[in-house]
Amino acid sequence: MLAAAALFGCASNRLPGEPGEVDSGAIIGEQASGRERARIHTELAGSYYQRGNLGVALSEARIAIAADSGYAPAYNLLGLVYGDLRETTLAEEAFERSLKINPSDPDANHNYAWFLCENKREEESIRYFLLAVRYPLYTTPQKSYTMAATCALRTGNEKDAYEYLERALRLDPNYYPALINLAQLKYRRGELDSARTLVARYNKLAEPTSESLWLALRIERKLGDSSATTSYANQLRRRFAGSKEYQDLQKGRFD
Repeated sequence: MLAAAALFGCASNRLPGEPGEVDSGAIIGEQASGRERARIHTELAGSYYQRGNLGVALSEARIAIAADSGYAPAYNLLGLVYGDLRETTLAEEAFERSLKINPSDPDANHNYAWFLCENKREEESIRYFLLAVRYPLYTTPQKSYTMAATCALRTGNEKDAYEYLERALRLDPNYYPALINLAQLKYRRGELDSARTLVARYNKLAEPTSESLWLALRIERKLGDSSATTSYANQLRRRFAGSKEYQDLQKGRFD
C-alpha cells in the first residue's frame, strides 16, 4: 500500500506521449522499429501488472509510448495501471486515447467499461461492454456480458442483467461467473429448478464457495429436499464455518 501511495503521489499530470513529456530508461532493442519496441514494453508492462508490480508496469507502459505514441495497447495498459493507482483522470485519458486510436479494440472497450462501472458510472459503462462484444474476433465476450450484468445490477436493472447473463451462457454454457450470478437471479425470481441446475453446474466446475453452497442449500430447502439441504449445510459447516453464510444458517436467516 505504501508503494502504491508513493507512485500515486509521483504520477505525472500529463500522459506520456504528449508534447514536453520525456521518458527515461533503456528501451529494448534500439535497432528495432518503434512499433516493435512499443509492443515488447507493453507486454512487459502487462506481465508486471498481472503480478501486482504497478511501479514497473507504469514505467514499462511509459517507455512503450515513448517508443511509439500511436500504439493503442500501451495506452490501454496505462489506463489499467492508473486506475489501480486511483489516478482516475489519467486513467480515463489513457483509455480514451487508446480508443481514439483504435475504437474497435474489444479489450480496451471492456477495460474502460469496467473502469467506468467501478467509478459509479454504471449506465455509461454498459455501452462500452456492448461495443466490446460486437467485435467478431473477440475471444471472451461472455466475460463482458457477465460484467455488464454486474454493473446493471448495481443500478437495480435486473431485467437487463438477466438478459446479459443468458447471452454469456449461450456463448459459453460453462462460464462459471455467469452460472452463479444467473442462478442467484433465478432464485430471487422463484425459478427454482433452473436455479438448481445452474448452481449445481457451478459447484461442479469451480471450487464451491460459501456463497454457492448457501445458495444451493436455500434452493433445496424451498424445493423441499431435506436430504440435499442437510448435505449442503454439512459442507458449509465443514468448509466455511467462519463465513457469514454459515452464521446466517445457524440463525435461520434464509432470505
